[in-house]
Amino acid sequence: MIDQTLLNDVEQIARNAGSAIMKVYAREFSVEEKEDKSPLTEADKAAHEIIMRGLESLSLQLPILSEEDAEAFTGVDSDGRYWLVDPLDGTKEFIKRNGEFTVNIALIENGKPVLGVVTAPALDVAYVAAEGIGAFKIDADGQREAIQVAGQPDPQTIWRVVGSRSHPSPDLAEWLEQLGEHEMLPMGSSLKLCLIAEGKADVYPRLGPTCLWDTGAAHAVVIQAGGRVETLESVPLSYATPSEKLNPYFIVWGH
Repeated sequence: MIDQTLLNDVEQIARNAGSAIMKVYAREFSVEEKEDKSPLTEADKAAHEIIMRGLESLSLQLPILSEEDAEAFTGVDSDGRYWLVDPLDGTKEFIKRNGEFTVNIALIENGKPVLGVVTAPALDVAYVAAEGIGAFKIDADGQREAIQVAGQPDPQTIWRVVGSRSHPSPDLAEWLEQLGEHEMLPMGSSLKLCLIAEGKADVYPRLGPTCLWDTGAAHAVVIQAGGRVETLESVPLSYATPSEKLNPYFIVWGH
């Protein structure tokens, strides 16, 4: 059962991981290259270990799918549930030291993200959401504010479009031409979805590769804030087949 205590516990786990990340961020660090050519740092590893220990200590014991140890995932439980984790989303932003990286923890139930925690430790901000509770932004002073999407722009309004800072897509230009007049808001990591959730942007087209753990937590925040995350065929983005790991192209709508 999802309640405020569980959401608070997951938030604290994410914050603990963020603290470990920031210790590495504050000094020099080495960068490795994984098999898929994506970067890996000791901060990714440290955050992964903290999150795994934290989730394993909860009363809600579920399989865990983490980017940093996906091979250890045992599959969903009998109720279709599992934890979905990206210990450090936006490693490229971490390496660039622009602050736009996050810790992502989501609870998936029957293919849908029903709880999500996104913390941005360098920016000292967090987004938390759960079914039956709502979506909230927590600032550096600990102030918790309910958030909601902006709604569809008026016909005369310029669309505010979130775009990836490190992953440009050749398919995006054609999609934007069909959208109409717009302005681009570059952002790294899962913060792109969070901008939609808090009403600071209208749409985020992701016409490039992502993995389940890149989106699960922030997807939960978008849903509880009143938005949608859909494939190009207008079907809700699903996490029901974690063995596939890759998401299809998708659009995040703030209405």
